[in-house]
Order: sequence, then C-alpha cells, then structure tokens
Amino acid sequence: MDSVSGTAVVPGVLTATGHPLQRAGAWAVAVLARRADPEEVTAGDLGRVAAVVVEDAVRAAMAEKNTAAYDWWKVLFALYPNSKATHSKRPRDAAALREALTPLFAADAEGSSTAEWPCTFCGVRAGAVWAKSTLPMFDTNMALNTLPPNVPGWPVCRGCRIAAWSLPYGAWVTAGSVTVLGCEAAGAERAFVARNIREARRIMQLGFGARRTGARPELNAVRALRALRSDVQAAATLWTFKNDNQEPWLRVVRTRQSLAHFLAVMDSNAEPRRGWRLLELSLTRRGTDGQVVTSGPDEAARLLFEADDSHSRSFLWTLHRLLHPREDSWNVRDRAALARLALTYAEETLGMKPHLEPVATLVADWIEHGSGSPRGRLAEYRQAALNDYHLGRLLSTAQFRLTLDGRPVATGPEDWHQFIERRPRAWEHRMLLASRVVQLIQERGVKVSDAAGSIDDETERLVEQPILEPADEDLGDEMGEM
Repeated sequence: MDSVSGTAVVPGVLTATGHPLQRAGAWAVAVLARRADPEEVTAGDLGRVAAVVVEDAVRAAMAEKNTAAYDWWKVLFALYPNSKATHSKRPRDAAALREALTPLFAADAEGSSTAEWPCTFCGVRAGAVWAKSTLPMFDTNMALNTLPPNVPGWPVCRGCRIAAWSLPYGAWVTAGSVTVLGCEAAGAERAFVARNIREARRIMQLGFGARRTGARPELNAVRALRALRSDVQAAATLWTFKNDNQEPWLRVVRTRQSLAHFLAVMDSNAEPRRGWRLLELSLTRRGTDGQVVTSGPDEAARLLFEADDSHSRSFLWTLHRLLHPREDSWNVRDRAALARLALTYAEETLGMKPHLEPVATLVADWIEHGSGSPRGRLAEYRQAALNDYHLGRLLSTAQFRLTLDGRPVATGPEDWHQFIERRPRAWEHRMLLASRVVQLIQERGVKVSDAAGSIDDETERLVEQPILEPADEDLGDEMGEM
C-alpha cells in the first residue's frame, strides 16, 4: 500500500474496543493501513483494507482443494462458516463473488432513516445488521437463531464490520482455530498482530505447509511482551476459539502482569538466560529423521501462560521434573543455570521471596554426613521433598542426627515454615528447595552415582544461541502491508 500518512485522520471511523475479537481485528486494520493505532485509521484506509479483504477471500474461494491457496479458505471457514465466501453454494465465478462480498463493507448510507442503532461493539450509529454468517464466534449451526423474534441481527458499524473480517490477518490461525491476543500494553498487541499479518501472507502464498514445525502462538506473544520496558506491568491473554459449523469451543490462557519484568531480568543475566536456553533444548523433540517435531522455544513460551481452567503445565513443575530425573543428569554449571532460572521466575513473576540456604544446607549436610550412604539419604529426601508432612519429619531427623554427631546446625524450625506449612506457594518453595539441595551436594562433590553430567560441543553451541528465537525463523520486516 502507498503511504497515506498525509491523509487527514477522521476521528470515530474505527475504535479498538474491549471485545477481544473486534480489538484484534481493529489492530489488524491499523497495521495493514500502516497507522500507529486504530483510532488513526481513516475512511479511505477502511476502503483500501476492505478491498484487500475481499480480493483475498475471492482468491481463496476460487482455489482448488488440496492447493496452498485453499488453506486461507479453511481459515475463513473456521471464522465465517456460513458466509458467501465459504458456503458450499457460493458463486464459482470470481466477479460474481466479488460483487456479493463488496456490499458487506460499504459505507453506511447517510440520511435520517439509516444508522438508527448503536454498534454492538463500539456504540457508534450503525446502518447494517449482521448475524452469525458474517460475525465470528456468534452462534453455530447447532442453533438456528438465538435472537429475539423479528430481530434480524446485531447492529455493526462499517469500521467494526471491516475489523471483523480483518481478524484472521491479525490472529494466529490454523485450519480450524483462531487465537487473538489481548494485552494491557498496546505495543504488545500491535507487535503480535504485525507478526501474524506476515504469517497470513505466507499462508496465502504457500499454505500451512510453509509454517515452522511446532510453531505456537504463545511464542509470538512472549516475543511481543519481551519488547516492552521491564517496568511495564502488563498481563496478556490469549483467546483461542473454533466455530466451523461444529460445536464451538473457547480456551483462555493468561500471563501474569510481571512477565515483561521477568523476561527483562532473564535477558540481562547470563545464568538464567542459559537456563532458559537449556529448557528450550530439553523440550525440543526430533523424529527419527532428525527433523524437529516439537519446538522447544514454543513449548517453553507456552509454560508462561496459565489456563483459566487450571489445565496448564506449571513452569516451576516442568523445571523440577527436568532437574530431577536423575540427580547426576546435569553438570554443576547447567544445574546452577536451571536452578537460577526457577528462582528468578519465582521472585520476579510469582512475587515469592524464598529463603532457601539454611534449610538446603541442613539437608545437604545430612545427605553428606548422616548414617548410611549419601545415595540412600538422597533417595530418602527425594521421596519426602514435595510433601509438607514428610519433609518436616526429615528435617527433624536431619537436625537431630547432625546435632548428635556434634556437627553445627545453623537452622531451626523458624526457617522451616515456608516449606512445611499448608499455605499458598509452599509447594513451589519445596520445589526450589529440592533444586538447591541437589545443587549443593553436586558442588561439594558428594558421590551419589558413578555417572556425571556433561555437555558436548554441539549442545554448548546451541546453548549460546539467542533465547526465544527459533533457529529457522525468518525475522524479516515486522510491518504488515496491503
């Protein structure tokens, strides 16, 4: 699109509302029009974006099945399954379909007899009513109509109608679902949309087969948040939904407000940054042919989001399992990096203030100097590590044993509270404690196995690569274009 920066901005043409789908679409319009935000979009911009939307829809609807171009039709079908562009009885002539779609985005006629209803999304006067065939996530074919009698649809102004059909450009799309980002920081929303617009153009040209294996929307969202200032408190929400004439579903996941600060702290400190890269590498899965089938950077980013239904993996629990398949599975440097990553997340994201050293030292001293073999005592601690009652018993045993042996014990019950009380974050405290205990005995050289963790030259090279950046990602121009 040619630059339109000299065109006067007409206020009220487009507004980004609190509705997540309309808001994502409004940002898509702004990025496509090369405007700083939706409020700067002009009436002329709307016309140009609408023309692009229509042409792309016509091209997708005319494409042969099993071709790359047909994949964009699948995206449209997931959003507007009964529209003129996706219906099984749609016109098979491009000109006829273009003629049928163009009026959907035409300016409202002026006059006292039109524009009598407030827009469902933004509240301005609207001269058209839309129903489920053109509005995403509004009902399904399971219900013929949920509107009151004699009500033909929901009033929608021109700006919101174009935003509704610009939605797939600014969203993370698959052949059957759509994910949009809502964030308290507008800059993160724009960055997420800009990346997705570039991805949408790739899908239109090359199909979903050109998408990087294992790619997920969470990584795009985290990279958008990473660009914010570290002092910005901005929670992000990902809304993923499907409504392709089947039973619709919606899944919502969120980050915490302090995530941008955590990312900044991690980025600026070598040890947790190395820990994150090790996490990415550990979560990467390859097939028998050596090709990536699960992307570690994408899976790591996914851990930073928490589902509303609590059905999501815990970041700290994943790190705990990674650190404790075998206590000898990591060398001293890498164990310290992963443990520091876990501690940084707990402090910067969850707001925890764990005081690990006294109790960790007590347990490590007992493993090293108690009766029996260190390996047996480590196994005993592992069984008790995450249970408040059993951990309390073990701490009592360790304190008595060391005291009877005449060894100094620099901790007491006042240091145990955060680990053995049934209170919020006690479970996370116990996981952090376990990581520190194993780190201490490894640093001391306590022999618990004949094996020793190591890292080869190729893995070391991969560890030193930038975090949150898939190796085969083409960064390119972040801006979308028409």
